[in-house]
Formats: sequence, C-alpha cells, structure tokens
Amino acid sequence: MVVIAPERSFDEAEIFALYDSVGWGPWTRDIARVCRSLANSHLVITARDESGRLLGLARTVSDDEMICYVQELLVEKEFHGQGIGRRLLEHLKERYAHCRYFMLTTDHESTREGPANHAFYRRLGLIEHHEQKLSAFGLRVGDT
Repeated sequence: MVVIAPERSFDEAEIFALYDSVGWGPWTRDIARVCRSLANSHLVITARDESGRLLGLARTVSDDEMICYVQELLVEKEFHGQGIGRRLLEHLKERYAHCRYFMLTTDHESTREGPANHAFYRRLGLIEHHEQKLSAFGLRVGDT
C-alpha cells in the first residue's frame, strides 16, 4: 500500500537517495539546499510504502489562487511504472483545480528522458504551452 501525504520536514539522507536514484546530480550536490527548498515550498506531498520508505515526492510553488507550478515530481527509479507518479500528480491536480494556471517543466522531447516524460504528462491530461498559444521563458539553466 502506498500512502500519499503532505510533509514539512525532510531527512537529507532519504532525500539524497530519492534524487540520486533518478540521476538528478545538480540537486544531490547540495542536498541541504534541496531540503531547505522543500521546506519553503507551498506544498510537498510524498509517497511512502507501509514501512515508511520514501518512494516519491512532488512539490509546488504557488500563490494558491491563480498559479500552481509543479517544481518537482519524482519517483524512486525502481518503482517507476507502478502508478506512484500518476497518484502524486492527480493529487496535485485536484488540490489546485481552482488555479487558472497549472504547469510544470520537463525535459525536451529530444533528450533521453523526454519522450517518456512527455507521454506520461499527456496521459494525465497536460499539454504543452505552445498548444495553448502560450510560451514559457526563463534564464538559461546552468549545469543541466
């Protein structure tokens, strides 16, 4: 059984293991910073098994009125394909259904992880900005 629940405090070793399992090197280089960012987020929900093992998490940045930005959604590599990511994202979609904008950023389709990520988000009803006649801009991400 997987339990989805909000959390406010984070164990560095546990968070490191999760982020490391999916190869998020830029995050694991300063895990204390990642834990502070989680603690300062609008909402962090986790997926844990019956023993309490962290299987995945999702976090949002939001004003809880107009915009919800899903900053991170990740599931321990060995648990991919078991519906955990789907449950996390569905929970967030329901929680922030009142917001005008619900968005996230993921790898481009030309990257190794891109095609699977795009297919996953499309199956859950998300569409790309350009399909809504919108564009997203940002500063260049260093060390990706």
